[in-house]
Parts: sequence; C-alpha cells; structure tokens
Amino acid sequence: MNNEDFNADELLTFVAYRSSILKRLGRMMCHAVALSQGGCVEINIEHFGTDSLLTYIADRSSNLRHLGLAKCDQITGMGLFTEAMKLPLLEDLELSYCLIKGKNLEAIGFACLHLKTLKLNCQGFKFPGFTYDHDALGIAKRMPELRCLQLFGNRVSDVGLNAIFDGCPHLEHLDLRQCFNINLVGDLEKRCMERIKDLRRPNDSTADYPYDTSLLDLGI
Repeated sequence: MNNEDFNADELLTFVAYRSSILKRLGRMMCHAVALSQGGCVEINIEHFGTDSLLTYIADRSSNLRHLGLAKCDQITGMGLFTEAMKLPLLEDLELSYCLIKGKNLEAIGFACLHLKTLKLNCQGFKFPGFTYDHDALGIAKRMPELRCLQLFGNRVSDVGLNAIFDGCPHLEHLDLRQCFNINLVGDLEKRCMERIKDLRRPNDSTADYPYDTSLLDLGI
C-alpha cells in the first residue's frame, strides 16, 4: 500500500467516524427535545443540524426563543423557512457559516416576525470592489424588530448598510468586523454613531470572536 492509498483510507475512516458522531448527536438532541415536552426555549445544533432534525425540533418546540445553527451546511433555506413558521416566539437566530443567504433571509424574516438578534457571520476576506448586498437587503426588508446584528466577514457595502438602517429602526448593536467593503466616514459614520450603542468597526479587534478569524486575501 502506498502513501496515497494510506491517506485516502485514513480520510474515509475519519469521514465515517465524523458522520457517526453527528448522527449520534442528532439522536441525543431528539431525545432531549422529546423529554422537554415542548418546554425548550433555547437549542443549539451547531455542526450537526439537518433539515430533518430541524423539523423534529420545530414540531415539538413551539416555545423556542433561541436557535443556534452555526456551521450547519445540511440545513437549506427552504427547510429553515418551513420550520421557522412553526416557531412564532423565535427571537434569537444564529446562521453563521451556513448556506442561508439573500432571498432566504427575507423569507426567514417573514416567518420570524419577532426576531431581535441575528448572527450571520462568515470568513472575512479582502477583495477590493467585490461587494454583496443581498443579505443586507433581505434583512432590511423583513426584519424590522432587530436589536442586535452580527455580520462578521460579510461583503456588505455602504449601500447595504444604509438599507439596514432604513429597515431596522430599533437596531442598537452592530458588529461589522472584517466587513472591509464598509467605509465608515461622513454621513454613514454619523448615522452609525447616532443610532448604534454598541458598534464594532471593520478593523476592530477580533480577540473575543469565537471562530477562526483568518482572512482570505484576494487583493492585488
């Protein structure tokens, strides 16, 4: 057996082991939800969430207020929207490092009318001129009750940020660290200072950030 075969075998073993662990975590979560008899108000299924697990939770947790879905790449926008409709009290949602973007956020805002906190973090990178405002526009259109918004690493531009200010009049806490397309000067900076009590700027320290802060630098 050569080294390449050995490494491939190791990788397959690791993938199978990880899959079994995630399935076990899913079963444990289902058991905990069943035992709660509808009493769960906070659930975090970071890494191991799937559409089917989310369905199980939503069908049995109508009192849920806090839901953590960070790094759940097996949860789809449609899956989350469908189950969020069953969670009328949801106030706090984390979607960091997920595949939920743009129009999906708008739909989730429609389902979660009382959403007050949204964490939509991703890996930051520097690529001058490459902006993406669809997340911001979805948030601005359908999440008017937001108080706290974390957009670490997002490609939002000044246009998207202004839209958020227009659509989220109650916003008080805003994290823009590693959002390098934002230029907080002039009227935009003034608007931030007048509206936001707790502002984290694009170049602020990331020491207290719980995930990897390494950058993809694609600039020339």
